[in-house]
Amino acid sequence: MSEADRILVVGAGIGGLATALSVAARGHRVTVLERRADIAEPGAGTQLSPNAFHALDRIGVDRVVRAVRRHARFTDELRLMDATTGDRIAAMSLTGRYQERFGNPYAVLHRGELHSALLDACRAAPGIELLTAEPVAWYEQTPDRVTAVTAAGRRFTGSALIAADGIRSAVRRRLVGDGDPKVSGHTIYHSVVPLAGIAQEHLPAELSPDGVTAWAGPGWHVVHFVHRTADGAEYLNLAATHDHGAPEAAVGLPLEKSQVLAEFPELADPARELLELGEEWRTWVLCDRDPVDRWTDGRVALLGNAAHPMLPYAIQGVSMTLEDAAVLGELLDCDGRDAPRRLAEYNAARRARTAKTQLVARELGARLFHPAGEAAGARDAMLAAMTLDELYDRCAWLYGTRDFTEGEGL
Repeated sequence: MSEADRILVVGAGIGGLATALSVAARGHRVTVLERRADIAEPGAGTQLSPNAFHALDRIGVDRVVRAVRRHARFTDELRLMDATTGDRIAAMSLTGRYQERFGNPYAVLHRGELHSALLDACRAAPGIELLTAEPVAWYEQTPDRVTAVTAAGRRFTGSALIAADGIRSAVRRRLVGDGDPKVSGHTIYHSVVPLAGIAQEHLPAELSPDGVTAWAGPGWHVVHFVHRTADGAEYLNLAATHDHGAPEAAVGLPLEKSQVLAEFPELADPARELLELGEEWRTWVLCDRDPVDRWTDGRVALLGNAAHPMLPYAIQGVSMTLEDAAVLGELLDCDGRDAPRRLAEYNAARRARTAKTQLVARELGARLFHPAGEAAGARDAMLAAMTLDELYDRCAWLYGTRDFTEGEGL
């Protein structure tokens, strides 16, 4: 493989694999450098809005699109409940007019199924090389080449380097130099519950398999939905978040159920019954970064969480990453000599939309999920006064666009 023909991708998560497929579909050979010895994704559920499906369609790998649609559970409704009273605040239908307007469904999916579909497609693609246990620590470039340097000193050279190595990206540290991620102070507690071993009569009535439900309380909220795996097994995905000023990042620490329940003493009985189903809990302190204007440096570009990490409240981390991959693949439909100009175009095309999504995610935590007192009452009154079409209008910039560049203004 000549260096001029090769694109380097750092990271074999969802973003890195989607980018490898998108770029390879335009005739490039791709080397993916993954720091882990084993390529795997955590067994949690994720949500895909219509723009994620638009992006998968544009990446253009039919086997991935088919696998995702086969394994996804298409969702009928998004619901917002009062977490202290158990009352319904608002709901948005995701069938009928929603799908007609936005052109694709809203779905929940086991994150590992999405990753596996991308990984299988990469392994089947003759132009994609996957290398594990290759943590990239640095990069160097000349006017016509870029070289990724691993922690062990191995060197890989190509015409462009795309860094999809996450919120603590080593490439971002070299390119942007903005230090550690921003600690939000919000702690999330997560559990995945297999439903096969729970008798139907022991499941709370609020556990609807066809919807995503958020329970909003003062300074905290709980989200639950049911996703399934390729073998048809169903799992309850539980995520409880508390905005209590946690000062330091934490990643995947185990926690006893009693400690989780103690964080939410005001939780209404229906939601508490759902939390009590969780057994193996892990906790994270959520982090993001402030938007930046520049994600590129000559032949190097950031993608996904390396470029625009966001809090989960807009449910757009995966969707924005897939959008990045679709746009980048199309722009790199060029000779390697033109890569710096095309990467700059990618940066310019995506930065406003992703910055808006980052900021909206922060705002949703404060204004939708966590307000208290009069602010919570104002939220309830605003949502109650909105028609379904007005709710769709609020989402149109996010779900409806197909060019993935809309985002000017907030």
